[in-house]
Amino acid sequence: MRQSRIAACVSSLLLSAACALTGTAAAQAAPQAAATGYVALGDSYSSGVGAGNYLAGSGGCLRSSRAYPALWAASHPRSSFSFTACNGARTSDVMDHQLGPLGSRTGLVSVTVGGSDSGFGHVVTTCVLRGTNACLSAVAEARTYMDGTLPHDLDRLYSTIRRKAPAAHVVILGYPHLYKLHGTCAGGITDASRSALNSAVDHLNTVTAKRAADHGYTFADVGAAFRGHEICSPSPWMRSVNLLAPVESYHPTSLGQSRGYLPVFARTA
Repeated sequence: MRQSRIAACVSSLLLSAACALTGTAAAQAAPQAAATGYVALGDSYSSGVGAGNYLAGSGGCLRSSRAYPALWAASHPRSSFSFTACNGARTSDVMDHQLGPLGSRTGLVSVTVGGSDSGFGHVVTTCVLRGTNACLSAVAEARTYMDGTLPHDLDRLYSTIRRKAPAAHVVILGYPHLYKLHGTCAGGITDASRSALNSAVDHLNTVTAKRAADHGYTFADVGAAFRGHEICSPSPWMRSVNLLAPVESYHPTSLGQSRGYLPVFARTA
């Protein structure tokens, strides 16, 4: 009888210890299991400039309900969705103004950034207004920046994202070609300028993809999705110069967001 009581006590102690260990493991796993929030960072290509239907209160950031982050979040309910991407944002702007929602419960982050840092607004303006030689010079200057300064800035941003959201799956999305060469446009800039702009986009994507890979992030190339839908194509998903809303020039339309960016993001999210 005494041995039976001892065995029962030992069994009870072992069961209590197992429960305690299981409870501790569950508690440790809880933050990772709860990492389901989605935070959308970046520049105008993520905020949805050009897609219209801008959200009230987004001000100059021009966040659109038709942008790929909002579309994805609407069809994939998660514990939270934070949309901080903003028109014109550089890496420093993302660092200073957009990372607040990141935390241990962030499970997914999307980012487009680097175009504004590299001066693409200035480059396309130069190409449109000042001719081919000035365009090629502006493109060369932008590529020098991409090789010299941008990698360090991306490293800084990507490292900060990881530190603030250690459990997050981070998707870095690239940029599409702006122009279809030898396309349907009757006028505008020369094909030499169009080719140079497309080449600069490719170079930016290459630089960004390398930095993303070195940080263990996923790079999502949208080039194939937009092929055949560039400016000067029969069915463009990119806006050309828009005199009524200049800020929308050279940005994806609502179709560019829903049929270009969204499917690519959905495959990698």
